[in-house]
Amino acid sequence: MLKKLFGFDRGITSVRTEIIAGITTFLTMSYILAVNPSMFGQLEGMPSGAVFTSTALAAIVGCLAMAFLGKLPFGLAPGMGLNAFFVYSVCLGMGYSWQFALTAVLIEGIIFIILTLTNVREAIVNAIPKSLRNAIGAGIGLFIAFIGLESAGVIVSDPATLVALGDITSGSALLALIGIILTGFLYARNVPGAILIGILATMIIGIPLGVTEFKGVLSTPESIAPIFCQFEWHNIFTLDMLVVVFTFLFIDMFDTVGTLVGVCTKSGMVNKDGSIPRIKEAFMADSIATTFGAMLGTSTTTTYVESAAGVAQGGRSGLTAFVIGCCFAVALLFSPLFLSIPAAATAPALVLVGLLMLEPIRNIPFEDFTESIPAFVCVIMMPLTYSISNGILLGMVTYVLMNMVCGKFKKITPAMYILAILFTLKFIFI
Repeated sequence: MLKKLFGFDRGITSVRTEIIAGITTFLTMSYILAVNPSMFGQLEGMPSGAVFTSTALAAIVGCLAMAFLGKLPFGLAPGMGLNAFFVYSVCLGMGYSWQFALTAVLIEGIIFIILTLTNVREAIVNAIPKSLRNAIGAGIGLFIAFIGLESAGVIVSDPATLVALGDITSGSALLALIGIILTGFLYARNVPGAILIGILATMIIGIPLGVTEFKGVLSTPESIAPIFCQFEWHNIFTLDMLVVVFTFLFIDMFDTVGTLVGVCTKSGMVNKDGSIPRIKEAFMADSIATTFGAMLGTSTTTTYVESAAGVAQGGRSGLTAFVIGCCFAVALLFSPLFLSIPAAATAPALVLVGLLMLEPIRNIPFEDFTESIPAFVCVIMMPLTYSISNGILLGMVTYVLMNMVCGKFKKITPAMYILAILFTLKFIFI
């Protein structure tokens, strides 16, 4: 039964191992239950409690889809970076409502289902230069680390220098720095669940510092009625909607591909020809989770790179993903505990995840300036313009222009020409 449901093979794993692997992955990725309500709570009309419930439900749907369809040991939840783009770029930056952003996520999910069924998703991945794929992850890493430091008051605005160092001798900023050191120590010691433990420990330290406001431990999950299926249709044919949907598609696509390829390769879970087993089914699980997540009222749901922690513990089948989903179901009863966590306690998680997302930058060929300059533009413009989409668009346009002026026309795919023209028009007219 386990083999049929989850692809479980007693020859390479055991039920006990899969359970331990699932719990380990949950511990490493469950910080999203604290981060998402903190982020989305900045948007009027999105109660933190409702966002907590929708985040957990989206994770449950994603993990169960991965367990039964993909039969792979990966956890899914609303993605870091993608949530930042939702809140800080689309809503607070571009000025659109969160209903507009949810509509874009829904469209993204539906498009992903179609692309997965027609095998186009892999073809699109191959059309984008590798240097830009690696740069996007690094740029998002810097961006979310900047957001974390800003939310805790470590970085503050300054009329003369734009940004400056805040008061790090007291309050939220001091607590955030303590949390970064503590979480970094746990991570360096390879403690399972280091990020979550770091968040909870920082929250506790914040009580005597007067930063943490304890709201309880157990509670009935808050209703998602205020954010359930709240879509905005009258802007779906605008250029901004096209750009937002494409950016969601692009980030989610390479997050998922990078996680599946990287973790499976490192753990030996690849076919003899180097391909990833059941990758189409894994993409479908990701697409279904994103679509349902939009209906539930949260940002794009994606495969988590923290799944590597469970795979390292021996997880090899969908049973691991099933256990992760069960853990998120149990977590629904602890919403007051997670909502007691202040921004200063989640900031270390954002900084550490930002660090982890910098890893692909080592794969950029810095000696080839037609590759490294566009990649650098992509990376640096995300935090400096406070926009993930601006970084991606400017990186793509720069890539096309750099290779054109250097006479390297063969490196530019027709799709890149089309995208560069569309993005240039976007900057001119919008």
